[in-house]
Order: sequence, then structure tokens, then C-alpha cells
Amino acid sequence: MTGSTFQILERGQIREIKKSIAKVTGLYHGMNGQLLEISNDIKGMIMGFTREEALVLLLGKTEEAKIGQTVYNRRETFRIPVGDAFIGRVVTALAESCDGKGPVIDGKDPTATTYPIFREAPGVLDRIPITEVFETGALMIDASVPIGKGQRELIIGDRMTGKTTLCVDTILHQKGKGVICIYCCIGRSFASLKKIAGIFQDAAAMDYTIIVSATASASAGEQYLAPYTACAIGEYFMDRGKHVFIVYDDLTKNAWAYRQLSLLLERSPGRDAYPGDIFYIHSQLMERAGKYKPERGAGSMTFFPIVDALQGDITGYVPSNLVSMTDGQIYLSSALFNSGVKPAVDLGLSVSRIGNKVQSPAMKELSGMLRLQYLQYTELLKLTRFKASLSDETRQQLAFGDRIARLFIQDKNRPRPLAEELFFLYALSRGVLKNLTLDQVDHFKEQVLAYGKREFKEVVEELSLGKKLTPEFREKLDGCLNSFCEKAFPKKLEEAHASP
Repeated sequence: MTGSTFQILERGQIREIKKSIAKVTGLYHGMNGQLLEISNDIKGMIMGFTREEALVLLLGKTEEAKIGQTVYNRRETFRIPVGDAFIGRVVTALAESCDGKGPVIDGKDPTATTYPIFREAPGVLDRIPITEVFETGALMIDASVPIGKGQRELIIGDRMTGKTTLCVDTILHQKGKGVICIYCCIGRSFASLKKIAGIFQDAAAMDYTIIVSATASASAGEQYLAPYTACAIGEYFMDRGKHVFIVYDDLTKNAWAYRQLSLLLERSPGRDAYPGDIFYIHSQLMERAGKYKPERGAGSMTFFPIVDALQGDITGYVPSNLVSMTDGQIYLSSALFNSGVKPAVDLGLSVSRIGNKVQSPAMKELSGMLRLQYLQYTELLKLTRFKASLSDETRQQLAFGDRIARLFIQDKNRPRPLAEELFFLYALSRGVLKNLTLDQVDHFKEQVLAYGKREFKEVVEELSLGKKLTPEFREKLDGCLNSFCEKAFPKKLEEAHASP
């Protein structure tokens, strides 16, 4: 009793321990998902029941749990602390600090509250259709596979094809855009997490980013709970009218952790030894993304779940489940990656079910036929690879496709702003690049935006708004491009004017 408040506790006792799973007797009024207290460093969550015992997932310093230890049940659902103080921090799957900077939440934080880790997804009446663009900074995706705020876009591909790099670059691109980013590390090595955190620090991205860590050294229980923790933290900001972007890296490891826990819980294995509810644990997570209506604050939460494919097979059990519950997928090909195409996005297998309705008017106008032209180029490249003689028309198609492919390639950790992407696409549509060599196209990519900012600042500022390209503004863009080419490629400009 504290003051005049009574606390009613149910007390049980650990009878058996199997790695992260304990069998506890004496919890006759427990329910699934309730939080249990075992010691200061060990918590538990009820995962199921037998006739005599409760099956409990151990969390925290699980190695210190012992048979005969007392377990207390306050009959509370599993909740974690959330608040503005999480921005810039690295936390565990239990929302506890692990970056050496002390506790995340203190008693003086007015924004601090708690959220349930397993929360119901917003209802249909609380949502509105997705109409606002979410820019990734990758030209190939922004132009050909547009993403909207509130969308769930699966990132799928073999190991070492740049899936994490693509998502990290997307986080870097959100700087100054009012988006709260959460990177959820599941089952990755500590070295890779440290490298990613260093990239965020160097780019000042931690000013708007939160890292939820459940590395390979963490228990299976923490790897299972980490994505739900990240989602609960994101929902705090979403409920306050902010835009949130969450990367789950990756849900393959999450499924492995849940499979391990299910086998320890003695549940019947199914396909690939996964339990029957493996679809549910991911679908209940994916459903929590979306866009709130204005009456709920108009906040949004966008998901990029990552999943591994095995040797290009996207029909695996977990990948096919996630394909069915997301709004599209971006497939990264190992063949493209090894040939130097980065990001290695296979546009033939990548799709966004939101479509180009979220694109800015300028991007929609300039990228309308780009995807089709690029796919035609890749097919033509395969057909003509071993042919010695080609028609002039075929050569022109291949040359045009070469320039599209060159524009799509970009360095890692170098997301491109909208104005730069539109500069590229406008130059392509106007034929500015057709007389340039591929090396000169690379020079154009690296220098044109800097030149525009220096000599045509108003044009770049207007272009960055993505508004419809009026005839008057097109003239200004033509003037900017001609001025740049006159200084960078004077001989090529003369050839372009001489060609019909």
C-alpha cells in the first residue's frame, strides 16, 4: 500500500525454464500479453497457457532467471514509455536506453507517457486515402515506383544487394522535411548497427531519428518484440499529427525469432517449421501504418519492411506473406547489383499499388513513360547483346536507354533532392543528353544542380516545389541547361544544334 492506494498482485512461481520461455504456476487470472515482474532486470510477458501453467516470455537479463523465482502479475498490459525524448536515442526492444546517455525518460519530461506494445490498428473511419508523396531521394524509385506517406512498401532481395543502404539513404533524405524516422535493427550484427549509427551521426540525421536495437546478441524475445516497440514509439508521434517513417531491418530475422519461441512453447510447426500464426504477427504490424484523417491530426506512418529472398526466389513462405499484406514491393536484384547498377532495383518486379497519384505534377509529367522506356531498353539489350550489326533506330533506342540507366545510378549515402531529379528528367526529355558521352552524363549529374543554385537560384527554388511545368518556366529551364552546357560541353552543344 502506497498512501491510500492498494496494489493487488497475483503471485506465481517459475517451475521450468527453456531458454527464453518459462513455465509459471499460480497465475490463475493472467491473460495473454500481460506484463509480469520477476526482478529489477527481468520482465516477462504471458504468451499462452496450459491447464496448470502460464507460458511466459522472459525479457531482459534472462540468464539470471532461476527455477523457484517469484513472479508478480499486476494485471497490466505490456506498455512501454514513449515521448519526444526518444528522438536522437538508441533504445532496446523494451524502450530502455542502450547508448550510454542515461535514461531516456525522466520524471520532468511533460511529453512522457506509455503506449501498449500491441495496439489495435486505426479503423477505416479514422483513415483517409494516401495522396501525399514520400520522397526517397532515389531517382529510380521516385520516378518509377512512387511511394506515398502512409504506405507499406516491402524491400525484398537477396543478401548483400543494398536493401539496408536504400533504406538508410531514404532516412538521410528526410532531413528538414518534418519526418520522424525510426530504424529498427532486428538480428543484425552489432558492427553493422554501429556503422549505420555512425552514418546517421555524420549526416546529422539523429536530430530526427530513433534507433530501436535488437541485434543478433539480443534474446529471441527481444528480436520478436523490437518491431512492435518501434511501431508503438512511432504511433506516439503519429497521434500528434506528425509524419513517421519506420524501417524494419529485417523481418526475416523477426520470423526466425518467433519460430524459435513457438517451438519452445511446444506449438505445432507448420510449413518451414513456422507456426500457424506467423502471418498474423506480421499482418497486425503492417496494419498499423496509414494516414489519419484531419480530425485525428492528419499524421501518417510509412513502413519499409525488409525481407530476405533466397537466390532470387520471392515465393518463399515469409516473403510471399509480406508481399500479400503490403502496398507494393521494391525488388533488388543481385545480378543488377553485381553488374554495377546501384540501387539495384528490378523495375520488372517492383511495383507500387498507390501509383503516380502521389507524385508532384512536374514529376508525373516528366516520368510518365520512363518506366516503360527503361524496361523496353533492358529487353532490347538482352536481344541485341550478341548481334554484330544493328539498325540506326535500334542504336538510338539503346543510346537513349544507356542515358536513362546512367541517370538512375547513384552513390550510396547521396540521396538526390527533388530539384536535381527533375533537372535530370527534363534534360533527358529535351534531348540535352543525347550527344553527350556517358562520362559526360556523369559530369552533368554531378554539376548541374550546383551550377543552377549558383547562377539560376530562382529556377532551382521553383523547381524544388514540383509544380506543373508551364511554358514560361520551361523557357527558364531551357536557358539554365543551355547556359550550363555552353560552359561544360561547348563542342557537344554545337553538334546538338547542327543535328536535325
